[in-house]
Amino acid sequence: MTDLFHMLSDEERAFLDMLARFCAQELAPKAAATDESGAFVHDQLAALAATGMMGANLPEPWGPGISAQALLRAVELVAGGCGSTVSALTAHYLATDSILIGGTAAQRDHWLPRAAEGTALGAFALTERNAGSDPADMRTRATRTAEGWHLKGAKCFISNGGVADFLIVYAVTDPSKAHKGISAFLVPRGTPGLTPGRAERTMGLRGGHVWELDLDCHLPPDALLGDEGTGFRTAMKVLDNGRVEVAAMCTGIAQAALDAAVAWTKTRIIGGEPLANRQGIRWQLADMALDLRAARLLALEAARQRALGLRFSEAASMAKLAASEMAGRVTDGALQLHGGYGYTADFPLERHARDVRIMRIYEGSSEIQRGIIAAHLLA
Repeated sequence: MTDLFHMLSDEERAFLDMLARFCAQELAPKAAATDESGAFVHDQLAALAATGMMGANLPEPWGPGISAQALLRAVELVAGGCGSTVSALTAHYLATDSILIGGTAAQRDHWLPRAAEGTALGAFALTERNAGSDPADMRTRATRTAEGWHLKGAKCFISNGGVADFLIVYAVTDPSKAHKGISAFLVPRGTPGLTPGRAERTMGLRGGHVWELDLDCHLPPDALLGDEGTGFRTAMKVLDNGRVEVAAMCTGIAQAALDAAVAWTKTRIIGGEPLANRQGIRWQLADMALDLRAARLLALEAARQRALGLRFSEAASMAKLAASEMAGRVTDGALQLHGGYGYTADFPLERHARDVRIMRIYEGSSEIQRGIIAAHLLA
């Protein structure tokens, strides 16, 4: 696997070696307890901040300025350690990417250093009950006032939403312009009228919470992120980044499941010999490894295009689609190889299988990704 990342610098390799040790020693041992308790991953994110991961998506001077390929590998490592932690981390990236891509110099300089050092957690508030796959259907409105803006509406399934120090909230500022009438706003925690609802009870990623948000806020003029009407464009660019990171989450969790399956089949004795001696088992492991390698290569290609500054929407959709579908197959196959043990909470397989299920839905469902890919083919 590591030969796929041959393009990394010595500094990036050192960073990833440190992060791999951290994930193995600090994240993975706590993952099962986090899943069982459902407690939000505050402590894990604080510990990650000390490694530099909270700002790993940011260029200098705000972050370490690592390559898109190194970021892909870093997200994989965190995902392999704890799915809940990586879900909160990458949601934070969506918020900081929004500021990086769409914000003013003043907004970047105020929020990004704090976000990178881990003292300000971000959330990306785009989805609504009637506007998931198509953000242009959103009902949240922002209207100009003498003092600035009045933001009113509701959001749902917002990762980090109830605990974030700042939220990037997308709202319609000109209904007559469809997606070109969408703008983004910076809403700090504690803003009057920002009311988190309950955290959803989810199938997986139980320590990376998602919230409903009610919004009835008066905001100052400088709460507008960048220029009016640029929100949809910013969100789509952010989601391209996010889809590559979802692919990395999928390959990281799938790798952990495959590693567990390999170790299990080498030590599980049936009929006097290890499971791994049986041809059918070996072929199943080979297919899982092939599936994982193919998805990782697609993710690396998307990261390469991102690093070169190319338009990578199609590559990001391909990577996200392939990796999320692959992760479901590989985690299920790894669970199957463990037999009844894989279905118990004493082993991590059932958690991995639950954690990856959402990957085919968020950041644009598999069906949406197929639509994007087809649109590129037919353009």
